[in-house]
Formats: sequence, C-alpha cells, structure tokens
Amino acid sequence: MDVLQLSADTIRRALLRTIAVAAVAAFVSACSTTQDDVPVERLAPRSEKYAAIVVEAGTGRTLYQAESTAQRYPASLTKMMTLYLLFEALDSGRLSLSDTIPVSDYARSRPPSKLGFKKGEELPVETAIQALATKSANDVAVAVAEQLAGSEAAFSAAMTAKARSLGMSGTVFRNASGLPDDDQVTTARDMAILGMSLQRRFPHYYGYFSRQSFVFRGKTVKGHNDLIGGVPGVDGIKTGYIRASGYNIVTSVARGGRRLVIVVMGGDSASSRNAHVRDLIDEFMPDRAVGGGIGSMLWD
Repeated sequence: MDVLQLSADTIRRALLRTIAVAAVAAFVSACSTTQDDVPVERLAPRSEKYAAIVVEAGTGRTLYQAESTAQRYPASLTKMMTLYLLFEALDSGRLSLSDTIPVSDYARSRPPSKLGFKKGEELPVETAIQALATKSANDVAVAVAEQLAGSEAAFSAAMTAKARSLGMSGTVFRNASGLPDDDQVTTARDMAILGMSLQRRFPHYYGYFSRQSFVFRGKTVKGHNDLIGGVPGVDGIKTGYIRASGYNIVTSVARGGRRLVIVVMGGDSASSRNAHVRDLIDEFMPDRAVGGGIGSMLWD
C-alpha cells in the first residue's frame, strides 16, 4: 500500500510540474508581444532605471510592459531564486525544515540587511526561509548558498543555470543576496517568470512570501513589503533595493478568481514604487472582489 501511495504521489508531482512548465512556457511565448501592443506612455514613470510588466497568471498574457526586456539590477529580488533552489532541496529530501544551517564567518560579514549571528552559530532551515522572504537577510542568503553548493560562487552558477531552464534568458546571477555586482543583471520579464514559477512549482511554500513578520530570538522581525495587508488581494512576493537598481518589487494579487503578477523596477522610493503598483492593479484589475487562495487559482 505504501508503494502504491508513493507511486501515486510521484505521478501527481510529475503532473503538477508538467502543468507548471507548460504555463510558464505559455508566458514566455506571450512575452514576445511588442511594447506597441500595450499601453505604456500613460502609466510609465519617467526614469532611466524604470521597467515593468503586468502578467495575467492564469493565461500568461502580458497586459502591460515597459522596457520589460531591458537589463536591470535585481537587488534583493535575487533571493527569490535563492529560495527556489532551497525549496527544491526541501522537496528532494536533501534538507528538512527542522535541519540547521551553519553560518560561516564570510556569511556573517555580509552587510545589511542581515539578522546578525555569533561565530559558529547555526539557524533552522525554516528560519532561513522566513529571513529571506521577509527580512531579506544577506547573511542568511550566503549561508544557504554555502550549505547547498559549498560556496556562493558555485551556488550563483546553479542559480543562473536554473534561470535558463525556466526561460529567464536575460538573467545572470553572481551572488545569492542581490548585493551590488555589475555583472548581476535581470529583466522585469524574467522576474515575472520567476515569480510565477515559484507560485506554480511550490504552492506549499508560497505562503512564506505572504508573511509580514516572523519571530527570531524572541523578537518580532518586520518585513519591507507594505503592499501586503495594505492592498486587497496582494499576497506577496518580494521587494529589493540597491542604489544602482532603485526600488524593485514583484507583486502577486488575486481577486475574483483572477491573478496578476506585477513587476516594477527602478522606483525612486519605496512609496512611489508602491503607488505605481497600486495604479497598475487599479488599471488591470478594477472593481473585483478579493479571491481565494493560490492553490485553487493555479491548479483547479
């Protein structure tokens, strides 16, 4: 009976992965739409760093784009891929949520945003997930990279390879955190692909991107995404900022059984970036009731 159940679970996972790959492939194909096919000028802020895309997640249809294939710096949006590879390791059994990850001296030395660790300290895998998704901790990103690949350089190569396999043709990773590196680049289109891939491939972990805070060492650590809890239907997923990139965000919003994935890059401030996301939501998902959870929307 256990063997039969294992076989059924394996088949189900394979089917879900096939559906996920097909859906993302449809989006990649849809992204061949030219900018002339979508309204750009009226909505796009005037900034040389600006890029954006709005995708209907259920169909992969591009509703809006501006410089969506132009190279930009991902900043902490990078940690979406760090988490993607960590989720893969969990699903494959290489790690469990209760395992611990050592924090090397090199990881400890990374600049903020960070949690801060003592020499020789370790952290639970689940805490690492929360720290990456909510706090965007750079020290944790390096610790995860070293745990999974032995070094951050080797992990970055695996990140780039995974990006190619997902159809992210304009992305190169050089580190696991998104800290400044002239060679670490991406596009708004690629970040939309990654956001959709996380939703479809890992619905059982996606809830981590919806959390506004977590508890570490008995203290509440708050996140950076003010759209979660502030805009109806927004349930994640990741913000990012370095000086070279401006203020970035990948946002998922579900209302009335419909889901959009919105990427805005190069904002002048977090507040102006968030205001632009709200404008895009109002434009492309107006007057709709807040829908249900991600599982029913993606797989039913």
